[in-house]
Amino acid sequence: MTTIHPREFPSRAISSLTAAGVSPLLARLFAARGVLSPTELDLSFKALLPPGLLTGAREAAELLADAIEAGARMVIVADYDCDGATACAVGVRALRAFGADVHYLVPDRLALGYGLTPPMVELAARFDPEVLITVDNGIASIEGIAQARACGMSTVITDHHLPGETLPDADVIVNPNQPGCGFPGKSLAGVGVMFYVMLALRAELRTRGALEAGREPNLANLLDLVALGTVADVVPLDHNNRILVMQGLQRIRAGNMQPGVRALFAVSGRDAAQATALDFGFALGPRLNAAGRIADMSLGIECLLADDAGQALELARELDRLNHERREIEIEMQEAARQILETFNADGGKCAGLTLFEPDWHPGVVGLVASRVREKQHRPVIAFARGQNGELKGSGRSIPGLHLRDALELVARRDSGLVLRFGGHAMAAGLTILEENLPAFRAAFEEVAASLLDPADLQRRIDTDGALVAAEISLETARMIEREVWGQGFPAPVFDNVFRVERQRILKDRHLKLDLSLGGTRLEAIRFNCVEHVPDVIRAVYRLDINEYKGLSSVQLVLEHFEAA
Repeated sequence: MTTIHPREFPSRAISSLTAAGVSPLLARLFAARGVLSPTELDLSFKALLPPGLLTGAREAAELLADAIEAGARMVIVADYDCDGATACAVGVRALRAFGADVHYLVPDRLALGYGLTPPMVELAARFDPEVLITVDNGIASIEGIAQARACGMSTVITDHHLPGETLPDADVIVNPNQPGCGFPGKSLAGVGVMFYVMLALRAELRTRGALEAGREPNLANLLDLVALGTVADVVPLDHNNRILVMQGLQRIRAGNMQPGVRALFAVSGRDAAQATALDFGFALGPRLNAAGRIADMSLGIECLLADDAGQALELARELDRLNHERREIEIEMQEAARQILETFNADGGKCAGLTLFEPDWHPGVVGLVASRVREKQHRPVIAFARGQNGELKGSGRSIPGLHLRDALELVARRDSGLVLRFGGHAMAAGLTILEENLPAFRAAFEEVAASLLDPADLQRRIDTDGALVAAEISLETARMIEREVWGQGFPAPVFDNVFRVERQRILKDRHLKLDLSLGGTRLEAIRFNCVEHVPDVIRAVYRLDINEYKGLSSVQLVLEHFEAA
């Protein structure tokens, strides 16, 4: 069952925002998302939280500055997703601009798994580095850090994942979520953490007089990468993250971006001059992630590091090809998941947590399957694929009400040998178990999920921004909304109205096309991947979209949900 809940709009906040010149509709949208003051809408670079507040940033800057002065070799160990790739590219580009001798490594998802493991340290040692830096990983790499230090490497962890009870014994840890860190922006992505470290390093090099006056690197030129990784990693877009994303978008719209980012826009068929956060989440991000899911993320990192436009375009085309391959794999896996869930559906949906596994599933795509099933069933979902040595690699997605990483920690505490490794966030996490323990894990996860979730949590709830009058459903409104930064924790606006259905038809055997009327105004609407018949009068939840056709632009409603009115 799905329930529709219009958001509350604090009238005092709306008055404050409109008095500052914000349009009444935007004021309503912002107020409903917790914006209480016009200062929270300042997305200029000067409003960014200062690096000095981030615990470990100054110490990391001093260590890296010493290494640059000494000509020490550095190696970055990255993660194999879009956040890890952009964080690595930010680190490599900035450090090289500062004169560092820096290289990078990214683990093979299938062979080496996630993070700085001892085998990854062995690979890094081939570069003979004196400094090892992690990006978007490392906070759980106790054994890996110990081995790196035993090899004589100085170690710097830059990460944003939630730490466990024990921290690695690194020389420096920079993570806004580590104990004792008072940095207000706890939602930084891995690329955001690395960008902050580079800001701190530039300040340190300035203090030492190591940068040539008037010719120091402009780190703001890396904000396209920061924005891309921040949105693609689906971290909450608090005020600080919205600044990073907006600053990146503004530079991209002005044509200031890395050749690899420009190439990704081109192969995605998106217009960089009209870039939005949606482009990062649904076009560029998936193409980069495809490399880490079914091939080698080095391909994505090389695309972001390429300075030659032709080379960048060639790499972006290969990423596009891999993304098409990933889609085909995902479709097959989703069908297998649908068949598995037929028994669950027949049970009336009593199960609080779902655990899925098929022997031939691709380990790089199980996270997407978990996400799709979570959307359809509104349950926390963990999907497993076979790894090596009798292990299963799992990726989970959760719903509001269940902190997934904490739930996995509870499972692990109740049976110390059940979960070999785990980590992540509230809404997404990864783990490793033995295949022989799958039935026991399934039962334990279901028990924990049932204990943590209330029955109301298992009912799908759609929060909307209320109704629009017919005059507000316009191209001008759609463009006004599109120019703002929306995403996780600051959701894109969706509205709900009662409409009369004037006409309905199916496009390409997959999509429902509707002509609706509201107060005498005729409106076009579409519901993707839906072929069911619609009643004459419906209550619909929708977002405004700009439809481009033969050089003409028009507004259309993209329906997220509908029901008989």
